[in-house]
Amino acid sequence: MRASFLLLIYSLVVILVGPVLLVCWVLGVRKPLMAIGRGAMRVGRRVLGIDVEVGGLERFDRKASYVFMPNHVSLLDGPMMVMVIPQSVRVIVKKNVFGIPILGWAMRYVGCVPVDRRAGGGGIKSIEKAARSIREKGYSFLIFPEGTRSLDGRLQRFRRGGFFLAIAGGAPIVPVTIGGTFELMPKGQFGAKRGTVSVVFHPPVPVDGYSEGNVAELIERVRAAVSSGL
Repeated sequence: MRASFLLLIYSLVVILVGPVLLVCWVLGVRKPLMAIGRGAMRVGRRVLGIDVEVGGLERFDRKASYVFMPNHVSLLDGPMMVMVIPQSVRVIVKKNVFGIPILGWAMRYVGCVPVDRRAGGGGIKSIEKAARSIREKGYSFLIFPEGTRSLDGRLQRFRRGGFFLAIAGGAPIVPVTIGGTFELMPKGQFGAKRGTVSVVFHPPVPVDGYSEGNVAELIERVRAAVSSGL
C-alpha cells in the first residue's frame, strides 16, 4: 500500500516538473529541478517509514567535485544517496530512461548522462561526456561500481568504468557504505519494509597518478574502504 501511494506521489511530482522545467530552461537555471528531485526522495523516505543515519560528512569538501561510489543491494540505494549527499549529483543511466516524457527531459537538462551499452563504444562516450562535465562545470557524479544490485547482499566485483570517469575528470572518489537497504528491500521485492538505513562516507581517495595501467590498485583501495563499513 505504501509503495503504491509513493508511486502516485512520484507521478504527481513528474507532472509538476513539466512547467518548472520550462521556466528553468527559459531562465537557464538548474538548481530548482535538482531541489525538487532531492525533495521527492525525502518524501519517499517518510512515506516508506525509513530512518537514515549518516556518518562521515565532515570527511569531504561539500563544494568540491567528487565521484561517489557506494555498494549496491537495493532499489532504495539510489534515492537514499541523492537525498543524503550534501550537494547536487548527476548520474549515468541507461538511455531508455531518457525516453520517459518530462522526467527524461529534466534529467538531460540538469546534466545526467545517458549510456547505450548496445552501441559500440557507448560506455566510453558517456564517460567522456561526464568527465567533461566534472572538469568544465564542477559536477559530481554518483556511480555504483558493482554495476548491478547484489542478490545476496555481499559486495560484488567492481567494474572499471566509474574509475576511468574519476581519473578523466580529475575528481577524487568518495567510497560509501550503505547498510540496511538489503533487509528492507532486496532485489526482486516490490515495496519496502519500515526500518533504519545507515550511510557512511569514507575519506576521499585521490586519483592523481592513476591511469589505465594501474587502475586495479585504485579499484582495490576503494573497494577495501567500502568493505570496511559492512
